[in-house]
Amino acid sequence: MGGETFEVPKLKSSYPKLSDHPVGQWIPKIYKDRIASFYGGGQYESKNLRAMLTEGVVSGHPHIQLSVWDAPDLSRPTFKEATRHEFKPTSVGDWFGPSWSTHWFKAQITVPSDLCKKDHLELHWDANNEGMVWSEDGNPLQGLTGGGERVEWILPEKFRDGKEHIIYVEMACNGMFGNAPGGDSIQPPDPNKYFQLGKAEIVAVNVEARHLYIDIWEIGDAAREFPTDSWEQHKALKVANQIIDAFDLGNQDSIIQGRKIAQEYLGKHASSAKVYKSGNEPLVYAIGNCHIDTCWLWPWAETKRKVARSWSSQCNLLEQYPEHRFTASQAQQYKWLKQDYPYVFDRVKEKIKKGTFQPIGGSWVEHDTNLPSGESLVRQFLYGQRFFESNFGERCRTFWLPDTFGYSAQLPQLCQLAGMSRFFTQKLSWNNINKFPHTTFNWVSLDGSQVVCHMAPSETYTAEANFGDVRRSVTQHKSMDQDPISLLAFGKGDGGGGPTWEHLEKLRRCRGMADTVGLLPRVHMGDSVEDFFDKLQQKASTGTDFVTWYGELYFELHRGTYTTQANSKRNNRKSEIMLRDIELLATLASIKSGYKYPKKDIDDMWEAVLLCQFHDCLPGSSIEMCYDDNDELYAEVFKTGERILKELQNVLGVHDVSGPGVKGTLVALNTLPWHRREIVPIGDHQAGVACGEGNLLSVKTFKVAETPEVTVEEVRSGVFVLQNDQLRVQVENGIISSLYDRKAEREVIAKGGKANQLVVFDDKPLYWQAWDVEVYHLDSRKELSSSATKIAKSDAHQVSVMTETKISDKSWVKTYISLSAAFKGQQSYVEMHSEVEWQESMKFLKVEFPVDIRNTEASYETQFGIIRRPTHYNTSWDMAKFEVCCHKFADLSEHGYGVSILNDSKYGFATCGNLMRLSLLRAPKAPDAHADMGRHHMRWAILPHQGDLGSTTVRTAFNFNNPLKLVQSPETLDASAFSNPIKLIGDSSLILDTVKRGEDDEDVSRGELPKRKGKSVILRIYDSLGGKSRGTIQTTLDVKRVWKTNVLEDDEEEIKFAEGKIDITLRPFEVATFRLQL
Repeated sequence: MGGETFEVPKLKSSYPKLSDHPVGQWIPKIYKDRIASFYGGGQYESKNLRAMLTEGVVSGHPHIQLSVWDAPDLSRPTFKEATRHEFKPTSVGDWFGPSWSTHWFKAQITVPSDLCKKDHLELHWDANNEGMVWSEDGNPLQGLTGGGERVEWILPEKFRDGKEHIIYVEMACNGMFGNAPGGDSIQPPDPNKYFQLGKAEIVAVNVEARHLYIDIWEIGDAAREFPTDSWEQHKALKVANQIIDAFDLGNQDSIIQGRKIAQEYLGKHASSAKVYKSGNEPLVYAIGNCHIDTCWLWPWAETKRKVARSWSSQCNLLEQYPEHRFTASQAQQYKWLKQDYPYVFDRVKEKIKKGTFQPIGGSWVEHDTNLPSGESLVRQFLYGQRFFESNFGERCRTFWLPDTFGYSAQLPQLCQLAGMSRFFTQKLSWNNINKFPHTTFNWVSLDGSQVVCHMAPSETYTAEANFGDVRRSVTQHKSMDQDPISLLAFGKGDGGGGPTWEHLEKLRRCRGMADTVGLLPRVHMGDSVEDFFDKLQQKASTGTDFVTWYGELYFELHRGTYTTQANSKRNNRKSEIMLRDIELLATLASIKSGYKYPKKDIDDMWEAVLLCQFHDCLPGSSIEMCYDDNDELYAEVFKTGERILKELQNVLGVHDVSGPGVKGTLVALNTLPWHRREIVPIGDHQAGVACGEGNLLSVKTFKVAETPEVTVEEVRSGVFVLQNDQLRVQVENGIISSLYDRKAEREVIAKGGKANQLVVFDDKPLYWQAWDVEVYHLDSRKELSSSATKIAKSDAHQVSVMTETKISDKSWVKTYISLSAAFKGQQSYVEMHSEVEWQESMKFLKVEFPVDIRNTEASYETQFGIIRRPTHYNTSWDMAKFEVCCHKFADLSEHGYGVSILNDSKYGFATCGNLMRLSLLRAPKAPDAHADMGRHHMRWAILPHQGDLGSTTVRTAFNFNNPLKLVQSPETLDASAFSNPIKLIGDSSLILDTVKRGEDDEDVSRGELPKRKGKSVILRIYDSLGGKSRGTIQTTLDVKRVWKTNVLEDDEEEIKFAEGKIDITLRPFEVATFRLQL
């Protein structure tokens, strides 16, 4: 041991002893810049890879003969209507228009013999506008985008026979983003744009060159975007330059050689679906989508065509790329497709059955969630889920809402109640003040319900499937501590389109790169969004503790959408109330009187209202054409509603006071579920007092007392005092200088404050005019001074004063401040009504109320509850909420006392310290140049109250938005008409919000889903104040069994009841649905 010696063989080396020539270090920037010029356009296009992308191109006679028929008057005729007409010859280079017009082309195609045997033939058509390829027998085949995007349609094999074949192209004279002039897509559309047909040619594609084009694109991205201190970046740079060096213009072998070199970096399966079969665990799950805005920079009629174009294209790609999965939300769009394009709908349905085309979202449209009522949010899910289940046999499990302007605090609860426990969005990445801190988290509702939420770290729903999109899916992931996986939603969107073949090819290269050299996150195709969320929920159930976010997902942008397009918002509120009234009265009539429940009419009305709640429609961010359509649709809703209400009045035995019929007793029609005592004007300065709690309330004459119950007097020049038993209001120069609560013996208005002060602000946001109001607008506050005030009314039951306020030479406001006689035990309020002529440009009108209340939080009604927000600017998160959304009221209370501001159809509000400010009107000029111009009528009220925020405010706000309607009845009206067969007693925080018939009752069902025997009544009840609430449902109906259900009306828990009484207990802010089986 030890001492041995071993001979070590000498390694032979060919390393030269002498230097042969100088070798320099690469200059990385130069070699990087070289890559783009190899496959890009510009001066080298005829000498680089692009010159070999085709193997032959033909156009014009005899290969493509074109003729056209121009549809008249901006009409959008069907294929059958269009092809009846005579087509006239046309050619490439001709112009077509104006904006929004439609032109049908007949293309007679003959493939020349020298191209018939080429591997891949396409028709390339580009008129810089949208289009649809139709077969000769009238089937829509594929959408065309124009402007160099999605301009190709693959020619069928049968076209290679050398004979003439016919197709049609339907040209829509609008781009993917409408018809804005110049390059700014949100400017009002130019009505006179014309489009030139720039290309109509048969192209033989060099398939290998096209593959190399994608190869070098992605390798070049790696060279540009990987860290320069990584070997992967240096390798990408080397491989890309080797491909360029191997290229020999005109030599197909050099293309094949380049592709072999690319395999060193991308692997050998990077151009096929096999690339996803490596078995390696991915981090990024890619899903195709095309987010078609149901209206925005184009009207609904164009959206219907966008859906057909986009989804036809996707059906083609699903057949060409086995790994491709495409998801689409919005039941409304599926319904349009079913009605207008049955061929495409059948294709979609077939792909859904195979699992490649995937419905998602569970809602009627991708709706706004700030402005619709709670019941509207329920109906978005009810109508959406029922459509998906009835047409495709399955409900959605994930709520998909990538592009809405903030998310209501009650959404997690409503999602759970609609069968969805997962939520996808990304919009909060647009915040312009604070960065939202999470990617994957549990989002918790006001009642404690939660959903798992994922926000795409790529921070878009229209990713181009680039190298950078995949990389950002990890580098921008903020929840890696809990779980690293992410969703990549890719495809052309907003205006539709969806993924392209390029997107799918790029993702293949990205996966090949990740498996071959690494560093790039591994992307996967072939799973659904539901599969992705299944993975997250599985991890949650096995111990992964996702972070939580409680309450609303407030969007720190687009705050102006609470106010823009005031008329649309008014129509929304009025239609929601009308539908509630109709359902309640029709339910009782159908059970008690044999009245046929008008299910079809109600469905049509709801579907129209839900459509108008689309997230670019109700918020006010669409073009003028959309609001013309919107107004027409609402007019139809109100016309139908008025007809039904007249029918229901007849069932109740009453008729309009002004209508024909025998004069009888005056009664008031009521649809709210609690006792009401209110003054109702009956004309000629007279009034009655309506009192009761049924659907009809008796009306007694308002007795004029010796001492007036409400008075108005001018106490000194220009100073008026309105007074009843509870309140004394002093009005001076049109503003309220004092509001004294006589019962509480305290002043409501802050010392020196001016309540009901109209103020105007400059309103020029950074870019998004209809959408945004920026924090700096507050610096431009200007008080509007008024002319003299005068007494407008001095009746025994109500008094009012009127003030005129000049805004500008073109705009003015007439404001009426009214006070009614007070009832003992019922809080009185001061009501304002304004008539406004508004002709401003980029101004914001608000009304202010400085109150003598101190609290660091104010309360705002939201759907099925209340949300509290800061009144201070301690942090940037607090300051970001300088403008917020509220529904029927906002409240500022301190211990023992508070003030509520009620409104009728307004949604924007702010509370800064003790200053409460209701937003009234905006005047943006894009994308609708005439937004909000014209005459407006609006109402609001100041409701002081003793005690904290409570049922007084909640119920008074309901009453304020649901005025009693005076009707006439015969003298013999049955006493039962004045009682309600369904009552809710117990805690006053409980609100019976909805009474309707069961969707699938056998006498109501329209047959979409299996019928349910017998009749049932659905009740929706919620806790409105945020505490455990107990109550009892009392009914005189013949109830057999009672179930607690979800909002889709699935029975979940049977509830005990006896002697017509059902005891219920609700969590704070819980929304509960009960089904009474009769």
